[in-house]
Amino acid sequence: MEETYKDRTSLVKGAKDIAKEVKRQAVKKVNKAVDKAQDGYTQRSYNRFQDEEDDDDYYVQRGNYSVEVNDDEGSSEATEGHDEDDEIYEGEYQGIPNMGQGKDGVVALGQPMHDEYKDRHELETERKADEEELAQQYELIIQECGHGRFQWALFFVLGMALMADGVEVFVVGFVLPSAETDMCIPNSGSGWLGDIVYLGMMVGAFFWGGLADKVGRRQSLLICMSVNGFFAFLSSFVQGYGFFLFCRLFSGFGIGGAVPTVFSYFSEVLAREKRGEHLSWLCMFWMIGGIYASAMAWAIIPHYGWSFSMGSAYQFHSWRVFVIVCALPCVSSVVALTFMPESPRFLLEVGKHDEAWMILKQIHDTNMRARGQPEKVFTVNRIKTPKQIDELIEIESDTGTWYRRCFVRIRTELYGIWMTFMRCFNYPVKDNTIKLTAVWFTLSFGYYGLSVWFPDVIKHLQSDEYASRVKHFRNEEVSHFVFNFTLENQIHSNGEYINDRFVMMKFKSVTFEDSLFKNCVFEDITSLNTYFRNCTFVNTTFYNTDLEQYKFVDSELINCTFFHIRTGCQISFDDDYSAYWIYFVNFLGTLAVLPGNIVSALLMDRIGRLTMLGGSMVLSGISCFFLWFGTSESMMIGMLCLYNGLTISAWNSLDVITVELYPTDRRATGFGFLNALCKAAAVLGNLIFGSLVGITKAIPILLASTVLVCGGLVGLRLPDTRTQVLM
Repeated sequence: MEETYKDRTSLVKGAKDIAKEVKRQAVKKVNKAVDKAQDGYTQRSYNRFQDEEDDDDYYVQRGNYSVEVNDDEGSSEATEGHDEDDEIYEGEYQGIPNMGQGKDGVVALGQPMHDEYKDRHELETERKADEEELAQQYELIIQECGHGRFQWALFFVLGMALMADGVEVFVVGFVLPSAETDMCIPNSGSGWLGDIVYLGMMVGAFFWGGLADKVGRRQSLLICMSVNGFFAFLSSFVQGYGFFLFCRLFSGFGIGGAVPTVFSYFSEVLAREKRGEHLSWLCMFWMIGGIYASAMAWAIIPHYGWSFSMGSAYQFHSWRVFVIVCALPCVSSVVALTFMPESPRFLLEVGKHDEAWMILKQIHDTNMRARGQPEKVFTVNRIKTPKQIDELIEIESDTGTWYRRCFVRIRTELYGIWMTFMRCFNYPVKDNTIKLTAVWFTLSFGYYGLSVWFPDVIKHLQSDEYASRVKHFRNEEVSHFVFNFTLENQIHSNGEYINDRFVMMKFKSVTFEDSLFKNCVFEDITSLNTYFRNCTFVNTTFYNTDLEQYKFVDSELINCTFFHIRTGCQISFDDDYSAYWIYFVNFLGTLAVLPGNIVSALLMDRIGRLTMLGGSMVLSGISCFFLWFGTSESMMIGMLCLYNGLTISAWNSLDVITVELYPTDRRATGFGFLNALCKAAAVLGNLIFGSLVGITKAIPILLASTVLVCGGLVGLRLPDTRTQVLM
């Protein structure tokens, strides 16, 4: 009997040794997997075996025998080099109960399979389920935080960034005439300035939108706005046209990220019932940016006396002051953004539970203190975080040089942005992306195309009216006379000017044809669009004038003398009616957006996004037919205001729909792609509609109305997001 007992004891000891070894190996493997996954918040149910592990006892029962086995050896090997008192679990916030916390190294029969043993499809399925649960929970948390002081503070900070985007769009059109004259830009190169800015904005929208889904909304917005502010400020001081184009290209590249990042950022701190209305109010800052740019151009650019020069090499005219002033909204937004936190929804998406919890608590406490309820406690203890799927990245830190490592890092980030973009064409957002692409392209093509067509038509009408008021003087004979007044919009033919003096004069749109100038003096002359065609100059002196050789067309100069000729391009806006008129027209067109902004904000959550989008685009298309009756400047300005007022509701609703249709992990990327497409459509619309100015009205009207109506009908096929939580 005793021998049997000894045999059983030996058997138990052998089983104990095997169990300890298996346990030790399993602990090592699980610890490695936990370090690799870094998922401290995924709940694991180890309660069934926790009591057995805490007891550190191992029981083996056979028949009538109960044998107790000591497990000190296995415990010392498994926890070697660790101090239980000092051990901190990664991702655990002190004071927030971690319900999924279990003891490291526990492996038991019947537990869920660890991430190390799952394929990518299973991990993505689990992540999708986690994201759906997080979406519902996050909506409840935002409702508990309330809408108050924090959202309004962020509203104005992000509004300044959106205002900077509106300024960037208008500043090019305002400085283009002045920059062309100041930098002596030929007509062949004048169109590059407008196109280069839109090119930068197109690339920037895609890049910064993708980066916002990887490094965060706040971080991406800070960087892109800093890039815009730096190059916009620098562009006001450069002298060469090539360097000026370079600065405006990178200025556009920076500001391109404002729109997709701002709307993604703000939407993630708004509750469902507030989202449509307050995103529409945010759109008003783009209008404010246009009004600001128009008002500053009106007040600054025509004042030629604000300029100064340092020799002939450096000229600083008033339009450069305007460029500096237009950079102020961007600088203000960068400064204010440094005091704002990251989007908590983004932090939860990337698994940063503690940081997100602290920011949500900050939002809650800020709003409660503003309401006079500082004693109200933030009751959320734990927030669901989606399963994190790690990507292995090799940086070659040991053998590669620093520039090699930087290149690999940049390439990896760009590849990540591209992969996120490609996921915008995966189920279930693929159909929405295709429909949104059609709506964004048609709305941008029609809006920007007609926006550039309206001012060009108005300028064409002005030019025709100006030409109709030209004064003709024929067969003049003037001798021993002193001209010291301004000549404007005149044509002098077959005249003779003998012993005359032209002193301190301004020639504006004046042409002399087949005329004779003998023994004359031209002194302190400023000219604009002034030419001498087939004229003869005999014994004539030119002193301190800007009458260069190209202004003498097929003319003969006999024994003439030139002193202190002002070469290059001379810029002057004194009493320039056309400059004021351009700024005033843009000011009125931008101000006409205000009623549409107010209506869309008040009705966005009442009638729905789709109704507003489709209805606004269809009405805008119908309004294009009123252009048939635009035969005067005042009527065209009225049509411009009507058109802008109708289309703004479509823009606001499209921004809201785009934000709500994309999940958090690709929201800014999808928005950035569509915004980049918007800029491409704008360039295409400018080229097509601009080429038709003065030729025909039928094609622009039919083209704009067709694309707007078709885009509105496609927009009605999008899913209604008014009652959905932010996925």
